[in-house]
Amino acid sequence: MFQVRALPAEAFTHLFGLPDDELDGRGIVVRQADEGDRFPCRISLRDARPGERALLLNFQHQDADTPYRSSYAIFVIEGAEEARLSPGELPPVFQRRPIALRGFSRAGMLIEAGLAMGDEIAPVIEKLLQNPEVDYLHAHNAMHGCYSARIDRA
Repeated sequence: MFQVRALPAEAFTHLFGLPDDELDGRGIVVRQADEGDRFPCRISLRDARPGERALLLNFQHQDADTPYRSSYAIFVIEGAEEARLSPGELPPVFQRRPIALRGFSRAGMLIEAGLAMGDEIAPVIEKLLQNPEVDYLHAHNAMHGCYSARIDRA
């Protein structure tokens, strides 16, 4: 069994409500969601709804002191509440997207990987976590490479 973990809202609340020019000065791009936009929030683990303000920013999701240290662009919806998923539950943000899954050791070294979409995501997660050397997984949107969520054993 696995547990998908969202990013904590409190890591971003200091940005919520700031004017666009101040966010721009910090390298953050503001997007207002329209019908059909897919701005996947890393806090709520869902796509932004029409009218919601999404912040596009760089985030270091893999901070291990290894060659796999990594940061990349992510979206957070302004004012989003942190998703609290049940063990084995996949978030809405994983739907209709190919998901790259990367298995890391406790030391932060990449040792396993998989690619899945839809109903195949959970079985690939379970398979990767069968390796006792895998400490945690990172899920990424396969098309754009963006970090999506951390996955641990439940």
